[in-house]
Amino acid sequence: MTRRSIEIPGLHHGRAPIPQASLVGPLLTSSGINGLDPDSGAVPETVDAQVALIFSNIGRILDKAGGTTDDIAKLTFFVRDRAARAVIDPHWVAMFPDEVSRPARHTLEYPLADPLLIQCELIAYVGDA
Repeated sequence: MTRRSIEIPGLHHGRAPIPQASLVGPLLTSSGINGLDPDSGAVPETVDAQVALIFSNIGRILDKAGGTTDDIAKLTFFVRDRAARAVIDPHWVAMFPDEVSRPARHTLEYPLADPLLIQCELIAYVGDA
């Protein structure tokens, strides 16, 4: 089985040689997905704006890997403040409106580097990739 790095123009991990995600067969796992705006290169100051960009960046990664949000098995969120869970929920429901078909989710408090207030990792099974 071959491994393929998934790179998204405008999304990066600073100067670290780390792809946004890695696809091995149908298994897609991501690196840290943050609220970096790929067009401006900026990370907004608010949790809500960062969450909105994270969900948008999830879509970009899945699209590049040949998948959709239906392929996501689990999302793990790392937050500076657990109150961010309430900010995640509306975006979560918008991306996964069918309450009987949502991925697993875990939210952990974590001391993220400035300016990040939230970060996410995903695991997906992209069957047709």
